[in-house]
Amino acid sequence: MRVAYSPGYVVPLPEGHRFPMPKFALLHERLLAEGLLRAEQVVEPSPAAWTDLERVHDRVYLENFRRGALDRGALRRLGLPWSEALVRRSRLAVQGTLEAVRMAQADGIAANLAGGTHHAFPDRGEGFCVFNDVAVAIRAARAQGRLRRALVVDLDVHQGNGTAAVFAGDPETYTFSVHGARNYPFRKLRSSRDVALPDGTGDSDYLQQLESHLPFVLEEARADVAIYVAGVDPVRGDRFGRLALSRGGLARRERYVLRTLRAAELPVAIVMGGGYAATPELTADLHAEVHREARRLVQAP
Repeated sequence: MRVAYSPGYVVPLPEGHRFPMPKFALLHERLLAEGLLRAEQVVEPSPAAWTDLERVHDRVYLENFRRGALDRGALRRLGLPWSEALVRRSRLAVQGTLEAVRMAQADGIAANLAGGTHHAFPDRGEGFCVFNDVAVAIRAARAQGRLRRALVVDLDVHQGNGTAAVFAGDPETYTFSVHGARNYPFRKLRSSRDVALPDGTGDSDYLQQLESHLPFVLEEARADVAIYVAGVDPVRGDRFGRLALSRGGLARRERYVLRTLRAAELPVAIVMGGGYAATPELTADLHAEVHREARRLVQAP
């Protein structure tokens, strides 16, 4: 399976910052070490064009972010300190998702070792999300005539409020979110279909909800491509998760989602989403689970 990755996905943050920035490089290293990825399968993205970002984001927001002119309130909502490296990193990650969609359409399945920044709105960033890579990728591919209808399967524990806002009223983009009912964002927006789970939800209830909804999602979406936000923050022990999916439950989730989407003959572009385990190393190992399942799927007769 081909993936998009750049060393530029990792930029310096202040010591003790809550965001696990090393996880992107650690995931890349782990996939290579496990033989799940070969060097020739890695596509290094260039920074996304500002014109593509404008397909989703307001020019004033883009210009203020580019120049480092966001006010304190905007930076507080974003949760990341501004730097020129962050500007470049954010553009790289968006282009990585554009490349993942393109590769999925060619190969059936592909991934970006970043992305899933679903809290970014057209006029602002929130919750460690600068640009909404999923929304930009869908609109760019649509503008290029490469897709008409898109499905977003978002299993990050936090609802993709930015993505829901971008595509509100868009009949050709279906947004499906399974998330914690009492978790951030505390004011949820309406996706095409939302499944809100109580704190402490474990394997049985989580998977039952997913398996009862996804077939109907596929019928309603009638999509040409799926983008899967494979957040691992529903796993028990995640610092911001509040759910209780086990490691085995995560593997079953990834297996079910990938096999169901591919059985529907949908190209699948996987993006990382959130994950805040006790260490960046553990977080990266959890993010690798979807790649292990993708490998098994690709190798199946």
